[in-house]
Amino acid sequence: MDTPALIANLLQPDAYPHPVDGVRLIETHISWVLIAGDFAYKLKKPLDLGFLDFSTLEKRRHFCEEEIRLNRRLAPTLYLAVVAVTGSPAAPRIGGDGPVLEWAVRMRAFPPEATLDRASQLTAAQIDAIADAVARFHQSLPSAAADTAYGEPEAVLQPARENFRQIRELLPSPAGGGEGAEGRHAAEVSEANTLTPTRYPRGHESRQESAHCLDLLDTLESWSEAEGKRLAARFAQRKQSGCIRECHGDLHLGNIAWVDDAPLIFDCIEFNPGLRWIDVLSELAFLFMDLRQRERPDLAWRLLNRYLEHTGDYAGLAVFRFYLVYRALVRAKVSAIRALQAQAGTDELERYLALAGCLSRPGRPRLWLTHGVTGSGKTWLAQQLLEQRGAVRLRSDVERKRLFGLAALEDSRRIPGGIYTEPAGSRTYQRLHELARQLLLAGFEVIVDATFLKQAQRAPFLQLAEQLQLPVHILALQADPALLRQRVAARLARADDASEADLTVLAAQLRQIEPFTDAESRQVRLFRAEDSADWAQRLRELVPP
Repeated sequence: MDTPALIANLLQPDAYPHPVDGVRLIETHISWVLIAGDFAYKLKKPLDLGFLDFSTLEKRRHFCEEEIRLNRRLAPTLYLAVVAVTGSPAAPRIGGDGPVLEWAVRMRAFPPEATLDRASQLTAAQIDAIADAVARFHQSLPSAAADTAYGEPEAVLQPARENFRQIRELLPSPAGGGEGAEGRHAAEVSEANTLTPTRYPRGHESRQESAHCLDLLDTLESWSEAEGKRLAARFAQRKQSGCIRECHGDLHLGNIAWVDDAPLIFDCIEFNPGLRWIDVLSELAFLFMDLRQRERPDLAWRLLNRYLEHTGDYAGLAVFRFYLVYRALVRAKVSAIRALQAQAGTDELERYLALAGCLSRPGRPRLWLTHGVTGSGKTWLAQQLLEQRGAVRLRSDVERKRLFGLAALEDSRRIPGGIYTEPAGSRTYQRLHELARQLLLAGFEVIVDATFLKQAQRAPFLQLAEQLQLPVHILALQADPALLRQRVAARLARADDASEADLTVLAAQLRQIEPFTDAESRQVRLFRAEDSADWAQRLRELVPP
């Protein structure tokens, strides 16, 4: 696509009211971003793509104002103001007097290379910080009112159906003679607009490529329709539970920058409230899918588990797979628009369609139990396992506190009578059992991270696996008491873990260990502390994924 004259002339430093040495242009499928010195200016393309309508100057101004309002929730220091572009297309000015040619969002600039889609290597610490930030954001948001359509089953299915329709329109007809939707929408934009996209012809090769894409789309559409109908009651329940909130709406790595050693989440959806008032797990599914697409399933599962430890929203995993496929189709649609604008092939589109197919396949549920006293390494081992295999972990330390309305790192001493009584322990194991059952039935591998020192604690979980006819494994961890005491003391000093077990608790646990029954012993895999350097490799060798 050719760059319009207005945008080309905004590349001149004298178009700006502040010192500028040079201007850098970044183009997306719906906007132009001009980085000029310490500031960036974002102009919206005059498009009507169905799911967004920037076709008039007044609409573009309105959505610039919405962009400022909404993005200040997560990036208050980044989004500054809406400014006019004045002058003439041949000699435009940011600000100034005279007729308004366009409207732009003025932002503080950060290096474009800081966005995490450009990172050569993502780290666990970055993923943890993102999960923490997203969980805090979601928990701060009000829920959708009951009398709105947001989150109703039809409102969930409608954008998913639109994806399929719009991708088909964007692809050339395999039989020839077809025209992508972008060409039609561009033609509808008034000739009076300063920024008018052109049509994009598609050739014979593109039509051949589209035939394969259409086959994939047909399969995915059938799956989405069937799954959407199966989950209709679940979607309604999610709304009743308050899980539909005014989210970011476009949470992927390209909209997260790493600035000052922290995540900066920006560029939320301003143009369509229906794509923003969504299930919080639809939002998280976008980032999970993005990490999968970048071949980092380990970080995807780390993100999900960290988020769930904050929110406790395990019930939402029943609809998570539907949202993963939906989000892959969103990116497929963006890829189709980009391919049309650049007159390029459909390789990226096909990759997203293939990923959607992979994400639609049911999981193979399996149950894992840890066994060991505090400080033996259960949580570390469970973390390695969940990242290797793609599993959901349930931590007794976290869920015990949640039962008492406490966050993971909150001090439980303010609870009258404490939370480490025998009745509280029984409630905790009952809750873990209930959650494990839900997740196994939803098709997930489940790791229950608890001490499981007594046969009575283990028995209900082993019975659950037997009832569901699923494999079960017990990961038994052992360490020298001196090492255990050292680890517990160090953890208490750091105060960075949900566990509050001290040396007194450790001593009591060491006295409470009950031996495995003969039946249990067949499921046990022993991990000794002196061999901890080999634990990760041993996990990989236990059971093929």
